[in-house]
Amino acid sequence: MNIDLKIALEAKIRPIGEIAKKLGIAADDLELYGKYKAKLPLRLINSEKLKNNPGKLILVSAISPTPAGEGKTTVSIGLTEGLNRIGRATTVVLREPSLGPVFGIKGGAAGGGYSQVIPMEDINLHFTGDFSAIEKANNLLAALIDNNIQSNTRSLNIDPRTVSWKRVMDMNDRSLRSVIVGLGGTASGIPRETSFNITAASEIMAILCLAEDFHDLKERMGRIFVGFTFDKKPIYARDLNAEGAMALLLKDAIKPNLVQTLEGNPAIIHGGPFANIAQGTNSVLATKMGLSLSDYVVTEAGFGFDLGAEKFLDIKCVSAGLEPQAAVLVATVRALKYHGEIPVADLKEPNPQAVKEGLPNLEKHIENMLKFNVCPVVAINRFATDSEEELNVILDRCKELGVKAAVADVWGKGGEGTEELAQVVAKVADECVSSFKPMYERAWSIERKVETIAKEIYGASAIDYTSQAKKDLKTIDALGLNQLAVCIAKTQQSLSDNPKLLGRPKNFIVTVRQIEIAAGAGFVIPITGNIMRMPGLPQTPAAEFMNIDDDGNISGLS
Repeated sequence: MNIDLKIALEAKIRPIGEIAKKLGIAADDLELYGKYKAKLPLRLINSEKLKNNPGKLILVSAISPTPAGEGKTTVSIGLTEGLNRIGRATTVVLREPSLGPVFGIKGGAAGGGYSQVIPMEDINLHFTGDFSAIEKANNLLAALIDNNIQSNTRSLNIDPRTVSWKRVMDMNDRSLRSVIVGLGGTASGIPRETSFNITAASEIMAILCLAEDFHDLKERMGRIFVGFTFDKKPIYARDLNAEGAMALLLKDAIKPNLVQTLEGNPAIIHGGPFANIAQGTNSVLATKMGLSLSDYVVTEAGFGFDLGAEKFLDIKCVSAGLEPQAAVLVATVRALKYHGEIPVADLKEPNPQAVKEGLPNLEKHIENMLKFNVCPVVAINRFATDSEEELNVILDRCKELGVKAAVADVWGKGGEGTEELAQVVAKVADECVSSFKPMYERAWSIERKVETIAKEIYGASAIDYTSQAKKDLKTIDALGLNQLAVCIAKTQQSLSDNPKLLGRPKNFIVTVRQIEIAAGAGFVIPITGNIMRMPGLPQTPAAEFMNIDDDGNISGLS
């Protein structure tokens, strides 16, 4: 059995009512999903506390991801355990896992070792059905669009060639990247080319994670851009009267989910947009719920600081009026050696010089944190193969840069292994006087916003737009949507848009292939490189090693 699953199954799991008591939540306020999971009603968000005395928000991000893994979610959970151990009432607020990575190569998103949220198997599979509801709401709009195209009496005169709305499914399936719908004769619709996105890349997911309440949810879904009529008039979801039924499908999915850590601390898990193709952060509602109920909230943003954290700050924080009091950058010895161009097979071998050569990637991310005017902490996620000399290379460099840093054994020791990190983070969060500032103003042009992020955060020397992207910019301008934020779709493996450029690449050009409109979410999506919104399975999918026995016991899940 996978060691993470074994640890999770052997842990003492407490009734969810006990976890709720730690947050001051009455049993009658819980919407139970069995013994160990519950939905939290939105009325628990305390607007008065959020205005006058909210909990301290701690953002966890990472250096550019590598095949060696950085353990950002594991550190988030371990840090939460550590903060509670030193007397800080803390809740971890995370995204929900997508089934695509679970059955693909990356695995689940419930942490690992002795820093996990449980019930791990439920969280990594269907959980409370949020992804299914998002998928259905998305595909309802797709069905309404095609139904209207087929209609003779209530037609909006939609030009099928311009429809930009895609169907979604929560699975990696490259065969659905390009499909034709409507085949089978006149009763089966109008044939047209379209495609599928993975559910985590759906605009409905983005909307759910940015919505402030049901009213805002419906308003945002009504603003979803669908396409054009034959006489070039824009069509939105509200023109199809779709937003009411779509919101109805999300009546439970909009509520954050309460579970627990291995050490019995509260964990709120809600929403799950990817960071390379969406905004990469949990819901505004979940974050505000945590800040209403706890003194400290630890939350994570997907992939490296250049992706999830940039979007957390420029999109989520600006939209919701949030401000982190500390930002934790997760790094590992192995990942830095990889950025120092050591092959994966040799990463376990001690090599302090390779760690030094990989430091420029860490340094760039620290620079980016300071550009947002947030207070940084470096968390070195320790592995058994790390040597003291290698760890000291990172600690010494952080000291030279004037950045607080601590080593944490989150996988092997959980909260016990993160007490030093917790002390450092709590001190920074309590004493930080810097004031968060976004990277761009919403009033700027789309081109200026993209250029600012690409040059300031990625380190690009220039931006290139394909003819399709230039056409998309003209469409955005004609629709009056230049004030939207930008959510750049980019590889997570490099600061550039080329996954092969490791470390801190310089003098590179970012190429924008096309720009999708997510008006309901409040941003446009410039797509760079070969990034796709429907990933494929690897050559050997993790699904091949999963099973369930005659007694219902799961194996192979990670």
